[in-house]
Amino acid sequence: MSIEKELISRSSNKCELCSSSEGLNVFEVAPSDGSADKAIYICEKCSSELAKETDFDENHFNCLNDSMWSEVPAVVVMSYRLLNALGRQDLVDMMYMEEDVKTYADAQSIGVDADALVYKDANGVTLKAGDTVVITKDLDVKGTGFTAKRGTAVRNITLVLNDVEHIEGRVNGVKIHILTKFLKKS
Repeated sequence: MSIEKELISRSSNKCELCSSSEGLNVFEVAPSDGSADKAIYICEKCSSELAKETDFDENHFNCLNDSMWSEVPAVVVMSYRLLNALGRQDLVDMMYMEEDVKTYADAQSIGVDADALVYKDANGVTLKAGDTVVITKDLDVKGTGFTAKRGTAVRNITLVLNDVEHIEGRVNGVKIHILTKFLKKS
């Protein structure tokens, strides 16, 4: 079965982002392996908006309120990337993604040159995904009831997309966001 036929079947012949049935095409969600799992079926309007990479029609992408809950990982990834590009952090914060889907989503962004973002610790040392950092100040962790103590090592950090002032890491088994100004690379 061809990719397009798989996507037509999966999407019920509707855009997987906005549910339109006009001018549908296959759109590969990078990084793609050429399979239906890494592609979505979208309409002409969504396709032309994605081609622009900036100045999106925000009214058109109100549809992401629904598509972000899709059971199809590629649709969730594209919704996540578009919501980030639109600055809709409120909706991004509501999304739940398995770890592998989140990694896939963060592998590329829309409208932002990820290589241009430079994450630095309190001493100005550049941080990269996977680094180990040490907390330099006791930090109350909201919603968890514990304090991340000074000197705690946070291993295998994740860089927060489009926000050079935050990283993600696990402290006491809980994934939290930490301001880079309270960290030093170890």
